[in-house]
Amino acid sequence: MKAAESLKKNKLVRKAKIIAFYAIAVVFIIIDCFLIARYQTYAFNLLPVALIVIAAMFFALDKVLLFSVLCIPFSIPLKEFYPNLGFNIDIPTEPLFVGIMLIFILKLLIEHKYDRKILKHPLTIMIIIYIVWHLVTVCTSTMPLVSLKSWLASLWFILPFFFLGVLLFRNERNMYKFFFLYMIPFAALIIFTLVKHSAYNFDQHIGNGIMNPFFNDHTSYGAAIAMFIPFLLGFSLNREINWKWRIVSAILLGIFITGLIFSYTRAAWISLLGALAMFLILKFKISNKIVYALIVIGIGGVVLMQDRILIKMEGNKVESSTDFSKHIKSISNITSDASNLERINRWNCAIRMFKEKPVFGWGPGTYQFKYAPFQHSDEKTIISTNAGDGGNAHSDYLGSLAESGLFGMLNYILVCIMIYITGTRTYRKLKDKRLKMIVASALCGLVTYIIHGALNNFLDIDKIAVPFWGFAAMIVAIELYHIKEEKEELEEPAKE
Repeated sequence: MKAAESLKKNKLVRKAKIIAFYAIAVVFIIIDCFLIARYQTYAFNLLPVALIVIAAMFFALDKVLLFSVLCIPFSIPLKEFYPNLGFNIDIPTEPLFVGIMLIFILKLLIEHKYDRKILKHPLTIMIIIYIVWHLVTVCTSTMPLVSLKSWLASLWFILPFFFLGVLLFRNERNMYKFFFLYMIPFAALIIFTLVKHSAYNFDQHIGNGIMNPFFNDHTSYGAAIAMFIPFLLGFSLNREINWKWRIVSAILLGIFITGLIFSYTRAAWISLLGALAMFLILKFKISNKIVYALIVIGIGGVVLMQDRILIKMEGNKVESSTDFSKHIKSISNITSDASNLERINRWNCAIRMFKEKPVFGWGPGTYQFKYAPFQHSDEKTIISTNAGDGGNAHSDYLGSLAESGLFGMLNYILVCIMIYITGTRTYRKLKDKRLKMIVASALCGLVTYIIHGALNNFLDIDKIAVPFWGFAAMIVAIELYHIKEEKEELEEPAKE
């Protein structure tokens, strides 16, 4: 009797669930049809997707994080659809990042669990100081709301892709997923951009904005491509990798190199030379002391020879062009190349802003709103604006200097130095060739952006910030978890 009653009860429950499901579906369809007919809006169709994603965040946060990586190359600013909005975010990625960040924080508060090894790591400590100092400069900002938004935006990149990323990359396979989930859709975007560009015979001036709306301009597009080329090269040549994936990587490498060439991004081209230098340092085990000495000698040489260098650069009249040889020569043109001259204008503004507020700066994200009065008429170019609404400082280092003071800039430099130290140390400890390849690729990819950051600043956009913090997380994860596994594997035969 009890079994029969239980069976009958289960049938009623299943029937109630089916009725509820169809009832909700009918209500959803009615509301959706009304909104389409009355207001011509299709936004309500996103509600089921949003509910699925929110549920997934609670039960499979790692999978949602990887899914968000897949979306990054095709993320689009919301203002493309609603130009009159008072704010702007990239969709669908930034709402995903915010959700991931909030769920991650909620889990930490409830479970009180996070590996202390990660928190004690020198790079993590430096990143925490970076976050805290920027919060301090939010409090002293000349535009508190703007700075708070900028600080929160940096958090929804750093917390998911560094702090959660280190945990995610304890599994080696997740590293490969991260790379390919970004690179495969990015390759499709590059092909799409090249096809569009070919209609204009790959004209350099058209190429500056041909990748809109997915990238603001060719500089961020080129920087993102350059960050992944070291990995594709390493993956194509590593014999420890399955031959099928090596072929896929070689094809992607050809697409990425072609995309980089026709991006006409001079800073990205230069950054690959830095990546090559980084690889040689790793390959030939060059001591860090020698590297530091060479950097000091190089900086000292530039300071001592600055007059001769300036005279030489002022004599260069070659402007950016579709002709690649001329485009390369135009890198040092500070006489007539508008792009180079405008950078110098922005850099000088940043330095003048720093001199006025050297300790706390003007506040994160405020440069673009405050630099106009610091422009000098003799430094303005044909692309300068009197309103000062042309964008940022075109340098991560000088941008930090103006917005967060001297300590802000030094803190960012120390984060970069700690990435280099951690990467080289980890690479030299490893025996596994695949893991060595990942560390070398991640470090070389980061070096491309660290160099690029002297000429541009893109750490506030998802397409650059995600690989930057993600690559750093990979290096830390490999040092903390995978080197230990290697040691255990080596010790087991000895015990037997």
